[in-house]
Amino acid sequence: MILSKAWQGRRYAVYGLARSGLASVEALVRSGAKVACWDDRQEARNQASPFAERVDFLEHGLAGFDSLVVSPGVPLNRHPIRMAAEEAGCDIIGDVELFARARAGLPEHAVVGITGTNGKSTTTALVTHILKQAGVPASMGGNIGIPILAQDPLPEGGVYVLELSSYQIDITQTLDCDVALLLNVTPDHLDRYDGFDAYRASKERLFSMQGEKGIAIREPDGSGIDTSRWPALQGAHNAQNAVAAILAASALGLSREQIEQGLATFPGLPHRMERVAEKDGVLFVNDSKATNPASVSPALSAYDRIRWIAGGQAKSEDLDELLPHLGRVAKAYLIGEAAPLFSRLLDGHVETMVAGTLAEAVKAAAADAKAGETVLLSPACASFDQFRDFEARGDAFRAAVEAL
Repeated sequence: MILSKAWQGRRYAVYGLARSGLASVEALVRSGAKVACWDDRQEARNQASPFAERVDFLEHGLAGFDSLVVSPGVPLNRHPIRMAAEEAGCDIIGDVELFARARAGLPEHAVVGITGTNGKSTTTALVTHILKQAGVPASMGGNIGIPILAQDPLPEGGVYVLELSSYQIDITQTLDCDVALLLNVTPDHLDRYDGFDAYRASKERLFSMQGEKGIAIREPDGSGIDTSRWPALQGAHNAQNAVAAILAASALGLSREQIEQGLATFPGLPHRMERVAEKDGVLFVNDSKATNPASVSPALSAYDRIRWIAGGQAKSEDLDELLPHLGRVAKAYLIGEAAPLFSRLLDGHVETMVAGTLAEAVKAAAADAKAGETVLLSPACASFDQFRDFEARGDAFRAAVEAL
């Protein structure tokens, strides 16, 4: 666990006790900070350190606290906790900002920060893999894997590779990345921002926190790169991810040979165009991480004839950017809250079936599929109407395929 004298003796309020919140409480307590915490769920409160006080901040306020450490999932644009913090003069931060403030006490290291609407998880995992293959101590955190504060500090010369959502950047103030990387920006999460320009500005703040020596990589062009020799990086969408990783690794001093070895041995990510099984000539692919229409495009363009499982909690009111790929879709099997909306949007383009649940969609798609076709879960939606997160949705898909 990452601990810091910089937090010692200060008062922290931690609001939201999912993985990063629980790790923040534990790290702060063990560092000698005075900590109070709260989550609306009793189960979550029970999991937090017994040495942290339980305080309902919305009821009792935040007077006397130095900082409010909030979960990135809390919608600060409309949540009353923000007003409570402002009234108390309490700054609002996240666990990544705690890490930024702890950096001075860690062994000498570098930080790579990666943001963007699509591809950031793959790129984060790819950069981390390239570094490790080259013998560089590296860990990934932020919006992926184990919370950064729950990880052991890296030895001298290590590299922390952080996937950063716009929500996390919003509550980060001083993260000076040695390499900051913005992959792309397309409309997403607009319920949290005052329009697309504000969403882009949130992403761009990653660069404004950099010092003079920081290297900034903005929306690298992957159009001229051939990824065919790297098994887990097939498809045009992975070209930008590969270029971004090459640029970041080069900026950290790795050689061309080291980078090539990492690209060739990268295993890919779970839930992102993950080949789950092949049965009777039918391929089953888990792309549960595709939670908006733009992130579905790569999968729809990668297979010739698709039985497409889509739906969940819709993030947009249209599927316009998927229209060029719908000729590859034999039939769409729709699930969750978005099923009626998607049925209307796809009418006249693709045959549809409202399956309701993921298990029923898998059964129906598998029954219809012929050899050479692909049953693809690529939802274009958030998962929260039926699942805890996209990982749970992907696991359910895998289980349903195994049960066939």
